[in-house]
Amino acid sequence: MENVSSKVSVTRDKKKMSTRIMVSLAMLAAIAVVLVAAIHFPLIPAAAFLEYDPADIPILIGTFAYGPVAGLVLTIVVSVIQGMTVSAGGGIIGIVMHIFATGACALVAGSIYKRNKTRKNALIALVAGALVQTVAMVIMNLIFTPLFMGQPLEVVISMLVPIVIPFNLLKAGINCAMTFLLYKSISHLLKGN
Repeated sequence: MENVSSKVSVTRDKKKMSTRIMVSLAMLAAIAVVLVAAIHFPLIPAAAFLEYDPADIPILIGTFAYGPVAGLVLTIVVSVIQGMTVSAGGGIIGIVMHIFATGACALVAGSIYKRNKTRKNALIALVAGALVQTVAMVIMNLIFTPLFMGQPLEVVISMLVPIVIPFNLLKAGINCAMTFLLYKSISHLLKGN
C-alpha cells in the first residue's frame, strides 16, 4: 500500500512540475513578445532596418532553466507570435530567420550549460551561442535577404562585414550578456526554489 501511495505522490509531483514549467515558459514567451514590442531600435545608423530587441533574453533564461529543447520550443513559439503580431512586417521569412538564429543560439548555449551549470560554463555557453547565432544570421541573410529586400546576392555579400556581422554580434552579445547578469537571480523564481 505504501508503494502505491509513493507512486501516486511522485506522479502528482511530476504533474505539478510539468504545469510549473509550462506556465513559466508561457510567461517567458509573453515577456519576450512584450519586450520586442516595447524596445526596438537600430544599432547601426547605416542599417536602420536592422533593429535590436531584447526578446532573446527571456528565451535564453528559459533555455538555461529548462534545457536546450525547451529553449528551442520557446524560440519557435515566440517567433511565430512575434512574427504574426509586433513584427508582422518580416512575414514568414522573419519568422524562419528568428527561429533559425535564436534556435541555434539556444541549442548551443543550452547544451553547453546543461553539462556543467557553473557561472564560468554559463559564460562559455553564451559566448558560443552568440557566435553561432551570428553565423546563422550570415547564412540566413545570404539566403533570404535577396528575396526579402529584392537585392542581388552581391549586395548582400557586400553588407556582411560592415553591417550584418557587426549588428548580429552586437545584438547577440547584448542579449547574452544580459542573460548572464539576470539568470541566477531569476532562476529560483522559475524553479520555485
